[in-house]
Amino acid sequence: MKSAGNRTATQVVFLCVVIVVLGFAYVKGANPRPSSYSPVVITEDFESIMARMKTAKPGVMKRQMDLLHERYDLSNRPARGVTMSRGKPIQEGIRAKLPKGITWQELGEMTPEEIREKDLFPKGFLPLPHPNHQEGGMVFPTFVIDEIKKQEGRDLTRFDLDFDLPDHFLPEFPAAIYLTTRPDLGDVSQGKVVTIDNYYELFNGILNPKQIEGLRLLITPFPQQQFNQTEDRRSERPSRGVACFDCHSNGHTVAPTHLVGDIRPQEFRHRLDTPSLRGVNIQRLFGSQRALKSVEDFTEFEQRAAYFDGDPVIATKKGANILERGSQVHFMAEFQALLDFPPAAKLDIFGKLEPSKATETELRGQDVFFGKAKCGVCHTTPYYTDNLMHNLKTERFYKPQIVNGRYAFADGPIKNFPLRGIKDSPPYLHDGRLLTLEDTVEFFNFVLGTKLTGQEKKDLVEFLRAL
Repeated sequence: MKSAGNRTATQVVFLCVVIVVLGFAYVKGANPRPSSYSPVVITEDFESIMARMKTAKPGVMKRQMDLLHERYDLSNRPARGVTMSRGKPIQEGIRAKLPKGITWQELGEMTPEEIREKDLFPKGFLPLPHPNHQEGGMVFPTFVIDEIKKQEGRDLTRFDLDFDLPDHFLPEFPAAIYLTTRPDLGDVSQGKVVTIDNYYELFNGILNPKQIEGLRLLITPFPQQQFNQTEDRRSERPSRGVACFDCHSNGHTVAPTHLVGDIRPQEFRHRLDTPSLRGVNIQRLFGSQRALKSVEDFTEFEQRAAYFDGDPVIATKKGANILERGSQVHFMAEFQALLDFPPAAKLDIFGKLEPSKATETELRGQDVFFGKAKCGVCHTTPYYTDNLMHNLKTERFYKPQIVNGRYAFADGPIKNFPLRGIKDSPPYLHDGRLLTLEDTVEFFNFVLGTKLTGQEKKDLVEFLRAL
């Protein structure tokens, strides 16, 4: 009996040791099973994390920049006589590189099966990975970081990686601001980036008190996954966080990137090109999977979950800002609903070109848009969106592959964004893989199988610039 008791005690001790070891392995991240949750308990100290990631940063960025140069012509080639609303030049030309020995016209004549079998899908049309896809998180262009630091002393620099696309492919900064309630004022930005420092001066007397309070909240920084006070942040100093208008600067966009929060595991998550808030009042689907049906829903969801990669557990740790629905959410949404598209002097009230104001090229492009190119099937007037989701099934054209940590396969249904003011919002598609309008026309030409001629493509680009 004593021997049996010793064996039982030994078994209990052994079991306890196993439990402790397994628990330690789990805390250290050794658990091989996939998880939907971010690690909450970080056992590595912050200084060690930062040193390790700073050391790895040059290699991370070289890998991403090598990929971009392999895919695209990144040179600065502005179009003549065409600018965004406040004067920034627009880049022209197809920037995605073709496989050797084939032309765009030849590619447009091929079937999806042929392109897939011969591996001829242009690499610039494959899903674009995050600058460091395994890590993910919000990343801002340098010009945004510098301006926010100058005005507020708040630093949006990440110590582990930088933004990847060159500035000349991004929207202008500061962006113009047009209000649906005061079209007589034109651009109300006065050439400034709206921040806590100047919002009251710019908008007092133009907005009502609710809208001013909504704007104040949109420019107030709150904790976010990479920018907060915890040891698993990605800013060198503890951070007050980010504001809605850091990404949607002046109610538009500066094209910062992120990963969508609603897909797991990490390699399946889509890179996100931040969309403009202009014309948000006419939109009916929100969120990367468009599961949210109002801008109020989206405003609340951003603070509760999207800021934290869709993980409410980690949001609690890092300091989620829970907005009050009946006042704060409503005030923020009311201001967003005032943000208008830029003026389009050549369009009539139905969203079509007025023949007396348009060029022959633009009119031909409009005919192509609503005819042979089939763009108008989904991008309906007057705002050039049908407020629906569409699945382009681009996986017909290429074999599944891992690209810098991103599993390139099906994009699934994506939101049909409005095309009004589209020249102000490069790069294009939901992940920013299309750098110019010419890239966009080529992409849809063979994804939709429309077989446009060279002249029809040029005419279509001219029409898009007039919207």
